[in-house]
Amino acid sequence: MTAFAFVIGVVVLVIGLAVSIALHELGHLVPAKLFGVRVGQYMIGFGPTLWSRRFGETEYGVKAIPLGGYISMAGMYPPSPKERERAAQAGRTGRAGGGFFATMVQDARTANDETLEGADDARTFYRLPVWKRVVVMLGGPFMNLVFAIVLLTILFSGIGVQTATATVSSVSACVPSSTSATTCAAGDPAAPAQTAGIQPGDRIVSIDGQAVSTFTDVSAIIQRSAGQQLALVVERNGAQQTIVVTPAARTTGGQQVGFLGVTPTSAYVPQPIWSGAGAAFQNVGAVTGVIVRLPGLLYETATSLFTGAPRDPNGPLSLVGAGAIAGEVATSDVPVLNRVGGMLGLLASLNIALFVFNLVPLLPLDGGHVVIALWDGIKRTWAKIFRRPPPKPIDATKLVPVTFVVVVVLIAMGALLALADIVNPVNVFG
Repeated sequence: MTAFAFVIGVVVLVIGLAVSIALHELGHLVPAKLFGVRVGQYMIGFGPTLWSRRFGETEYGVKAIPLGGYISMAGMYPPSPKERERAAQAGRTGRAGGGFFATMVQDARTANDETLEGADDARTFYRLPVWKRVVVMLGGPFMNLVFAIVLLTILFSGIGVQTATATVSSVSACVPSSTSATTCAAGDPAAPAQTAGIQPGDRIVSIDGQAVSTFTDVSAIIQRSAGQQLALVVERNGAQQTIVVTPAARTTGGQQVGFLGVTPTSAYVPQPIWSGAGAAFQNVGAVTGVIVRLPGLLYETATSLFTGAPRDPNGPLSLVGAGAIAGEVATSDVPVLNRVGGMLGLLASLNIALFVFNLVPLLPLDGGHVVIALWDGIKRTWAKIFRRPPPKPIDATKLVPVTFVVVVVLIAMGALLALADIVNPVNVFG
């Protein structure tokens, strides 16, 4: 049963990842179509196609490996220079002069030109105004952020946060002689709550006229009231009654604090509707910090492979590590609602990571395309200010070698993290 639950957890994560990717690509697809760009394909995953169907001019499909996705827009880049077109027509595509990187550039231009075949030039991506190109490229990460906010809103406001309430779960028999004592010793005085007649199930409504709603409220008043008589209004079996109690004095951390002798009941307390969004943006800041410190964190991860040193639980993970955590959440010995909350939190964190990472200003990430669009806009604005002819659209295919290097680095980083997640996994459950 445990193994089955582990597999279920991993499957839920994979499905959640596929949904996240689908929403990301939908964030690109919708504005592209609204702005009139011809979109040839909308694909979830990579590798062999498992299913596809054409609706209108766009083919929608699912591929075998759910590790990404893409939409194919007509004219992602400007058409190739005429001499490149002639070279391609002459059969020299893939063998451009200049070596490996030059060949890559030519292949990228050829692939881009294929998306332009039969397309109205006005319906190409590169012809869009700068702000529309930025909207199209930011649409994907934006959808991941929205999905994360929805998940965290369900978690915080739908399910709630596990909170120590003002309802009594149990009553201590005595005032232990030390804070570390777990049982009563001979000579330990009776606990004030026991003497006053407080019972499990009592909900403390107010203390000396001050309303309380959580155990934090109760504890704060009790701790500062050592030796002082207090009037507790409790609700028992639907009726309220007043109980007079005097908290005992107890030394903790060199200070004398009040001790009542009650243990609170834990319950899920729904949070305000904006709590999910607040938690999402806090997580964005945390993930951004991880991205900024990524080189150092990767070095520490590589070192841990050889030394076995514990890894930072807040550091980067591969999908292997995320899958392992999902499996552990599914098999943890906690109520089902806790496990559901854990999976929602994990999927939300995954989407926030997708949001932040895709904003890194490097191709092939969305942030790289945004930078190209903004640079094109700056050039055009500069030309307009100085009354110069409009500049030619930026030929981003020239950056394919840089893109290749980034992809290699990403693959190496993924391999390192996956190996570390197998050999020396992060211990997030203590």
